[in-house]
Amino acid sequence: MKEELFVSGRDIPFIDPYLNIWHWQIPLYLFLGGLAAGIMFFAGLFLIMGKEKEMETTVKWATFLVPVALVLGLFALFLDLKHQLYFWRLYTTVRLESPMSWGAWTLMFITPLSFVWVATYMKEAIPGWHWRFSILEKAEALAIKYRKVMAWLMMMLAIVLGVYTGILLSAFNARPLWNTSILGPLFLVSGLSTGLAAIMWMSKSHYERKVLSKIDIILIGVELFLIVHLFMGFLAATEVQIEAAQLFLGGQFTTTFWVFVVILGLIFPALLEILELVGYKIPIWIPALMILFGGLVFRFVMVEAGQITRFLY
Repeated sequence: MKEELFVSGRDIPFIDPYLNIWHWQIPLYLFLGGLAAGIMFFAGLFLIMGKEKEMETTVKWATFLVPVALVLGLFALFLDLKHQLYFWRLYTTVRLESPMSWGAWTLMFITPLSFVWVATYMKEAIPGWHWRFSILEKAEALAIKYRKVMAWLMMMLAIVLGVYTGILLSAFNARPLWNTSILGPLFLVSGLSTGLAAIMWMSKSHYERKVLSKIDIILIGVELFLIVHLFMGFLAATEVQIEAAQLFLGGQFTTTFWVFVVILGLIFPALLEILELVGYKIPIWIPALMILFGGLVFRFVMVEAGQITRFLY
């Protein structure tokens, strides 16, 4: 009997030939987190600006999506965990250098805050609604009294949540595609844009949609600017980052990224919004749906492509 023993660092399940530990749950979680952050940021912003009546969908009704998005996102994250019964250990410590610690604690505060925010508008949303217990009535009155304070907290936590969805990836320095500081701002801007898209889709006010479209066009411009500089940075960096960029510049993700994310998810919706602003009748659901779809595809592509790139060959 002849026995052969191979010792090699190239035979590592789920690590080599490329990282394969994050599946659909993570990009879905990143998308829903960014969407929730975008809605909450603008809800808080316009309430602080005193535009609650003019921007009613933004401040009130769109926020009803936020608890649903956060719960679904957290459930997707829970499904991805290897040791699901030990998730609570994230809350036994605070590590300022850990993006996951930042994300865990941010979600710990922003999720109940979103429920409280929605609860303050329940009586307006559902005529005849009343809380079963008097303590809840008192809690609602207190929350309404300090709604502006909640708005400030919501805006700050929304920014942290939006940036975190990108920093979570860029913290993995061993993955060349993720090893860039642009991912944090890029994911934040993308989340704000998808949040606006969801609000515009829900809004029935022409004035509100017009205001949001102007903001969204600016955000799309910023997002395109960051994408261009993302690849400029890669092409001016090390060999492995140049090869990471090549995945999108003639490689296997070229069509998916440039067609579905950049053209159909950013440029075309922006053109439709511009046409609507100058007077053309454009069904608002078309650019809104394209932005949401593009944002979702963007996260799936970035997670999958990032796992393929590596330093060691």
